[in-house]
Amino acid sequence: MLKKLDIYIIKKFLGAFMFTMLLFTIISVAIDYSSKVEKFIEKDCVAYEICFDYYVNFIWYINGLLTPIYVLIAVIFFTSRLAFNSEFISILNAGVSYRRIMRPYLIAASIITFTHLYANHFLIPHGNKVRLDFEHKYIWTTNDKMKKRDIHMFVDPETKIFIRHFRKTEQYASDLRLEKYREGQLIEYLKCKKASWIGPPNKWQLEDYEIRYFDGLNERLVLGEREKLDTTLNITPDDFVRYKNQMEMMDTQDMREFIKREKSRGLGNTQIYAIEISQRTAEPFSTIILTLLGMSIASRKVRGGIGLHLAIGIGLGAVYVFLSKFAESFAVNLDISPVYAIWIPNVVYFFIAMYTLLKAQK
Repeated sequence: MLKKLDIYIIKKFLGAFMFTMLLFTIISVAIDYSSKVEKFIEKDCVAYEICFDYYVNFIWYINGLLTPIYVLIAVIFFTSRLAFNSEFISILNAGVSYRRIMRPYLIAASIITFTHLYANHFLIPHGNKVRLDFEHKYIWTTNDKMKKRDIHMFVDPETKIFIRHFRKTEQYASDLRLEKYREGQLIEYLKCKKASWIGPPNKWQLEDYEIRYFDGLNERLVLGEREKLDTTLNITPDDFVRYKNQMEMMDTQDMREFIKREKSRGLGNTQIYAIEISQRTAEPFSTIILTLLGMSIASRKVRGGIGLHLAIGIGLGAVYVFLSKFAESFAVNLDISPVYAIWIPNVVYFFIAMYTLLKAQK
């Protein structure tokens, strides 16, 4: 059951956290708006789209990204004030153990952690889909990466496709080859000079085509020189487009299915998506570690006061961000499990937090 002390500290914690989040949100929105206002004017964006499609979801995104840093700064800010006003010392002198004081900190940190965890895996990706669609439409109109030349992939476990060149604007593929197998034997071979996208579901129009059917030693040829044929292929133009930060637009379940589909097609570069899933779990749990670290640093009354504690907190936050980026690069470039690599900053900061807790004023 929560005591008055627990409620008091939890209120202080969550109040400082909300204040820090509001302050950084205002700064982030102001900076982002100043950098994009010319684009908004040039593209003649509707005010409703800017406010609700973009900035509402931008606020979700930026706060999800910086929540661990908000927590560290908030804990240091309000704990330092408790120490500066001698409240922390009074609590200890009243016979309350340091471990007992940690309980409301951990309760508040857990509330933020599990809210952040749910938002990272489900809420923020759906908001990012709306936000990034807005950016691709009005701001970064050419911010996509295409697989344009020499494309090899499996469209299903027994069907392989090759495309010499794909044109995004005209939405057609040139020099298409498709091979179908059954039990390891080639049963159909299709090639055409041009395959144009007609529309869903998976409708294409083939030009100058040739189809060969194989049944053991028997072969049947269908020749469509200078002719057109409407057919269905298990691919769409979206399979060739990769927007920057496309993984941010998918919730975790969709991303797992995407990874499975890409691997089934024989396509690589799914490591970065596995890293994103690990990050969505590792970042929220860093909140608890940074809470313990901030508490152990700020609970001691020092001559520099709140200013010194905040400087230490911002420095530790910067190092944490640096370690996170290092771990991400480490996971991308080396053939190791993303789970192990992404949790490196948390493990390092956990040991730092345990050390500072042992040295904290009891």
